[in-house]
Amino acid sequence: MKMPPRKYTHIIWDWNGTLLNDAWLCVEVMNRMLSKRDLPLLSLQKYRTIFDFPVKDYYGKLGFDFDAEPFESVGMEFMNMYNLRQEECSLFDEVINTLQVLKDKGYKQNILSAREINELRLETAKLGVANYFDHITGLDDHYAHGKVELGNTLLTSINIPAERIIFIGDTNHDAEVAASLGIDCILIPNGHHSEERIMNCGVPVACSLNELLEKL
Repeated sequence: MKMPPRKYTHIIWDWNGTLLNDAWLCVEVMNRMLSKRDLPLLSLQKYRTIFDFPVKDYYGKLGFDFDAEPFESVGMEFMNMYNLRQEECSLFDEVINTLQVLKDKGYKQNILSAREINELRLETAKLGVANYFDHITGLDDHYAHGKVELGNTLLTSINIPAERIIFIGDTNHDAEVAASLGIDCILIPNGHHSEERIMNCGVPVACSLNELLEKL
C-alpha cells in the first residue's frame, strides 16, 4: 500500500530553550540583577511559570521600577551579562541527532528567534549547527519584543504554502507566533515555560526531541 505524502516539508525552529539549553543561565543572570536591587530571587521553577513576551512585562513582574531605570537599560544589562557567559550553554543532548535525521528525511530547516541576529549566527556557528538551516532569523536589537513580524519575513523567504510548514518551540509565545503566521506548532517543555503552561496552549506537545521525531 502506498503511503500518503508527508504533510510538512519545512520546519521553523525556535532557538533559546528549544535547541539551546539556556533557561538555567537566564535564571542565574537575573538573580544577580535582582540581588543587586534587593528584589526577591528566582528559582528555575518560578522562572518557567512567569517568564513571557514581551520581556518588559516579565521584568515588571519581578519588581523592576522603570521610573527609576528605563527598561532599555536593565534589558541591556541582562544581555551583557548573559553574553559574557553564553558559551557555558550547550545544545540539548538530542539536538544534533534530531537535526541530522530530519535533514536525511529531506526536511528544510530554519530558525526564528528573539535572539539578536549577530549573536544568533555566532552561536549556531560555534555549536556546529549553522549548516543545518536554510534561514537563520533573529532580531536587530536585544529587547526580545516578539517574533511575528520576523516570522512573516521568513515565510516570504521560504515561499511555500503555510500548511507545509511547522513551527517548533518551547513557550506559549511560540504557539501564539505560529497561530499569527497561520502555521502549525509543536511545543517541547524543556526550556523557558513549564510543561503545565504549554499543555494549556491547545497545540501538540512532544516531551522530548525523540518524541518529536515520532510525531513528524
